[in-house]
Amino acid sequence: MFKIFANAWRVEDIRKKLLFIFLLLVIYRFGSAIPLPGIDLNMLYEVRYGAMGWDPVMTAFAMISGGGVGSVFVMGIAPYITSSIIMQLLTYAIPQLGQMQKEGEDGRKKIQQITRYLAVGLAALQASAMVFSYTNWPPGMGGFNLFREGHQNMLTYIAAVIAMMTGTIFIMWLAELLTEKGIGNGASFLIFANILSQLPAGVMALWVMIVDEHGGVVLSGIGLVLILLVVFAAIIAFVVMVHEGERRIPVQYSRKAAGGGRSAYGNHNSYIPLKVNIAGVLAIIFAMSFLQFPAQIAQFFPNNATLQSVTSVLDWNHWFGAILYVIFIFMFTHFYTSFAINPIEMAENMKKNGGFIPGIRPGKPTSDFIQVTVNKLSWIGAVFYSIIAITPILLARIPAFPDMGFGGTSLLIVTGVALEFVKQLESQLLMRHYKGFLD
Repeated sequence: MFKIFANAWRVEDIRKKLLFIFLLLVIYRFGSAIPLPGIDLNMLYEVRYGAMGWDPVMTAFAMISGGGVGSVFVMGIAPYITSSIIMQLLTYAIPQLGQMQKEGEDGRKKIQQITRYLAVGLAALQASAMVFSYTNWPPGMGGFNLFREGHQNMLTYIAAVIAMMTGTIFIMWLAELLTEKGIGNGASFLIFANILSQLPAGVMALWVMIVDEHGGVVLSGIGLVLILLVVFAAIIAFVVMVHEGERRIPVQYSRKAAGGGRSAYGNHNSYIPLKVNIAGVLAIIFAMSFLQFPAQIAQFFPNNATLQSVTSVLDWNHWFGAILYVIFIFMFTHFYTSFAINPIEMAENMKKNGGFIPGIRPGKPTSDFIQVTVNKLSWIGAVFYSIIAITPILLARIPAFPDMGFGGTSLLIVTGVALEFVKQLESQLLMRHYKGFLD
């Protein structure tokens, strides 16, 4: 991996892209620290780091959102992801949108534009809920207004909502810039940066376990830290195994005659590589976004005890929320797989090119075989990813294990994005190698 980065750094175009990605991520992290207009900075510090520290959005969904309570970037890329999910569902429910998606690049641009407008609408709704909850913090438990005295009025609240919406729109623009001029998916990179920003806090949590308040070494803490590191290493190895695993369907191409039958060509074997989990980390991100939405709606009703109880039950740290989380992972894995792979089209292309799967007749039997194989792989991938996502939640039930905010889901997303990034670098290097060879 380090050799790939070293080789990529020597190529001027790729080096510029890497620097561009780093610059945008730095801008994004700086923006995450900008407070909302009118917010009380002293009280904000107490909420984030002091005795009042309790942030339901950050504890459960920090990897999607950007900043903490009172930040301009507090919503992060979440409204855009939720909007993308809704639009993908609507393309199946509304025939006009489905037809638009099949119109090629123009159709995809129209759907992308609708997705942006919908994301702005969702951002307005979510920002209004958050500002409303800030006037009575913590939701369902407090009575503190996080805005400064003299600024607790409707004009300040509207300015805060607009600031949050502007922050989300700016993040959407950063994500599209990263996708267009960088390497890989921009939204995944932003979530990747959010997770890594929590790493220092996790390291400090481990350090506190090793060293007591007098600076002495705690032997039991060392043992527990070693166990945690082994668990994390096992999760990473498990993620890599699942992410890199693939099922290769053999394809044989029939011999074609050329030159009046005097010569033959094209008789060769190939294969169709199908990943174990085609959806990758997107199924996890979609599942988290779906769990997040009720919590955002509940912020409109901070004093409703019933709604707050329902929201706490839907958190993945609750047993019911964890089960729902797994169900959503399965749902979005199958949904994204059906969206990404079209067995009928694959079978038709194979038939046109004279290809066939040994033992399977061309046409519908081939498409049925591919569909069954994809379904099996989706089930396997969803089971593996659910195990990875749930294991740290179960470990957190053990009193000895600390809450570091950097669990299996975080490691899964970080590892998945990193692997995809390395593959993109490899493909960029390979493409430039062939260009140089041809030139």
